[in-house]
Amino acid sequence: MFHHSASTSYPAAGSAAGVLDPASTDSRDAIVYQRCGWCGTATYHRLLCPVCQGSELSTERSEGTGTVRHSTVIHRNTPAARNVSLIEMAEGFVVRGRVMGPPVGIHSGDRVRLSTAKDPVRGEPVFQLVDEPFRAWT
Repeated sequence: MFHHSASTSYPAAGSAAGVLDPASTDSRDAIVYQRCGWCGTATYHRLLCPVCQGSELSTERSEGTGTVRHSTVIHRNTPAARNVSLIEMAEGFVVRGRVMGPPVGIHSGDRVRLSTAKDPVRGEPVFQLVDEPFRAWT
């Protein structure tokens, strides 16, 4: 992000420049999130902290592990059913993504890990189940 003056452009100050420039990270297989310098809240793709409205957000890399908070099966605009899930990451922020596997086999509470694949249509992160759930026993 640049601020333009009469004849030159200067990089924008602050950590918001890293939020808007996804190529600034050294790895494309990681989820980058922000942590507020004032209250310590972790958030994903925000310009201001949702808790204290602070603008001092530092960029950090996620470990890539999380838990499915909610999962929905969607049948529209696709030739086959797909799932859309809200994943609560270990660092405390929530991200929307897709979990690989049968859409009806993904439930709240399942542990997931970030995959190297990326959703080609929406560009959302793709996750894979950490351990196979034993839903047949319940």
